[in-house]
Amino acid sequence: MLLRRLIAKPTRSVERDTVLVPAEDGSAPIVVQRVRDPRARRIRLSVDERGARLTLPLRASLIAGDRFLELHRDWLHEQLARSAVPDSVQPLQPGITATLPLRGQAVPLHWQPGRYTRLQLEDDGLHLQWPERASAAMLSRALREFYEAQGRADIGRWMPRHLAGLPRAPGRIRFKLMSSQWGSLSPDGSMALDLSLVLARPSAFKYVLVHELCHLAQPNHSAAFWHEVEQRFPDWRAERAYFHEEGRVLKAQLRALLQS
Repeated sequence: MLLRRLIAKPTRSVERDTVLVPAEDGSAPIVVQRVRDPRARRIRLSVDERGARLTLPLRASLIAGDRFLELHRDWLHEQLARSAVPDSVQPLQPGITATLPLRGQAVPLHWQPGRYTRLQLEDDGLHLQWPERASAAMLSRALREFYEAQGRADIGRWMPRHLAGLPRAPGRIRFKLMSSQWGSLSPDGSMALDLSLVLARPSAFKYVLVHELCHLAQPNHSAAFWHEVEQRFPDWRAERAYFHEEGRVLKAQLRALLQS
């Protein structure tokens, strides 16, 4: 009976629950999402803008997961402190929010009455038409469509100059909300980019684009891949450091805005 409790039964579906980790300062305990994933190969603890997550493979016991949490408790506290959403990250408040993040800047936002929801970038900032009866979902959709359009415009300007010497161009590019990654390239050449890249400084966005394009030539992170990146984007280290410092805030900003 004891052995059955220590070893979890195999399952083909992802199972989720929560674990509470005592806080160092005696405040409310830290809530860690515990996920048993059949695809997991090892126990893993991660932190992103949504909180802490403990991933267990099928055959890992709950006790092993608890021991892993205890072993990495200091790291968990440190990462949560770094990922704390600053006061500057606020949800979009109709008629009140005065700026929106775009390309590394806080762009003035002008609210205007209108018959339908529309967000446009003009010389003096952003202009948002906001019908009196518009819902939060309509506003979120308009904001997401605006950011996607801006992102595609940037890609359209940057990508042609970086395609020379690559075996092909991406088959398709789409934007999505990613929890930790900034981009990915599938075997068929389709590229996915994190939508919050549009909020980042342009050089950082461009680096991620070039990074994924280089995977068309080198589908790995070998020395040959990084040589390809170095040739096409020599300042990639500075942009990687930028994401280490600002990445979580960028992702948190976008989620706060779209979930308003």
